[in-house]
Amino acid sequence: MSDDPVTGAAADRWAIHDVVLRYCRGVDRLDFDLVRSAYHPGAIDHHTGFDGPVDDYVEWVRPLLATYTGTMHLVGNHLAEVYGTHAVAETYGTAVHWGEPAADPRRNFVSGFRYVDHLEKRDGRWAIVERFAVREWTRSTVGTQLAPEGEGPRGRRDAGDPVYLLTHRAATAGSARPPVGER
Repeated sequence: MSDDPVTGAAADRWAIHDVVLRYCRGVDRLDFDLVRSAYHPGAIDHHTGFDGPVDDYVEWVRPLLATYTGTMHLVGNHLAEVYGTHAVAETYGTAVHWGEPAADPRRNFVSGFRYVDHLEKRDGRWAIVERFAVREWTRSTVGTQLAPEGEGPRGRRDAGDPVYLLTHRAATAGSARPPVGER
């Protein structure tokens, strides 16, 4: 935190929000280095179906996410309470999952969740030390998926996604801000 308590707290809250967004992008793009970057070494994750160290979590979630055609995490309310170099953040969100077969409700659903995170600032970097991924509700979306209405950009779950293309271009062009995950 900077010497100015107002701007320092705002910068910390922004950095904490970035941690959550980096995690969501990593999950949706199957970028597990980015997912891992949201956590400090030794962090603990409590998810539906998993409870343990972050390195084990990443190896657990990797094949699980591969069973979906795609996911999209939408972040809503976010409150970060900063206590020096520690913080608690509560983030509300919705996660959309889709896959084959289209009639399988276990492959096609939407969940409401909250991430309840204990974060710590180490060497100037905020990251999660413990996460509770609280599942609030789940709804099947079977029968509601529509084909794209025309040609155009599509999301990809690899380095060919437009976000990585533009990040690379900006970094190559000399952007002063480092790419996400390298801050």
